[in-house]
Amino acid sequence: MLLFNVVLTSLPVISLGVFEQDVSSEICLQFPALYQQGPKNLFFDWYRILGWMGNGLYSSLAIFFLNLCIFYDQAIRAGGQTADMAAVGTTMFTCIIWAVNMQIALTMSHFTWIQHLFVWGSITTWYLFILAYGMTLRSRDNYQILLEVLGPAPLYWAATLLVTAACNIPYLIHISYQRSCNPLDHHVIQEIKYLRKDVEDQTMWKRERSKARQKTKIGFTARVDAKIKQIRGKLHKKGPALTIHTVS
Repeated sequence: MLLFNVVLTSLPVISLGVFEQDVSSEICLQFPALYQQGPKNLFFDWYRILGWMGNGLYSSLAIFFLNLCIFYDQAIRAGGQTADMAAVGTTMFTCIIWAVNMQIALTMSHFTWIQHLFVWGSITTWYLFILAYGMTLRSRDNYQILLEVLGPAPLYWAATLLVTAACNIPYLIHISYQRSCNPLDHHVIQEIKYLRKDVEDQTMWKRERSKARQKTKIGFTARVDAKIKQIRGKLHKKGPALTIHTVS
């Protein structure tokens, strides 16, 4: 578990947080409205948090039960032996590594060589680990789990592919639906840049840029907002006093 949290999944998540770029910095300057997504809390609302929790719960159930069904009473060795707890557990962990890293890759919209290194390096590190771990424990009572059991078994590779796809297909459907039917601002800009509409349709591009520069109340700091409320409160208190003084 220490290796899983520190090496196998933490580095891809860090690369996502540090190097992910929805749109370029030049585009952000041309579309100030993109900065409203932060104050509007579009990325950390309860809908998104509960969605990720549900996604994690679904993936864990899919990895556990699909592997149990796949390896149930199935011979995976040349001698006809079925999979034991070590083989099934290692396969489940392999599916976890693939599912997590593939979902991180689907989340990214801007890839750098560092992100590729962390994502694919994380997966490679897992195979190197189980290979080295099996070699250190080898004796007449133990076997190399990857070289002797799982590696030669087509069922292991098929299970990895099937379970990884089952974990990521719902998320792929979700992001496809969101981009098609309910896109966020940066999704629209990404689509325009991908289809080169900013080059082919200058009129549309200028219109979208002008919309993004419309005045908005979003972006005031809490201190400025509090100061405005304080001034309004003072004016409201002075209003009745002035009225009474005028009548008298």
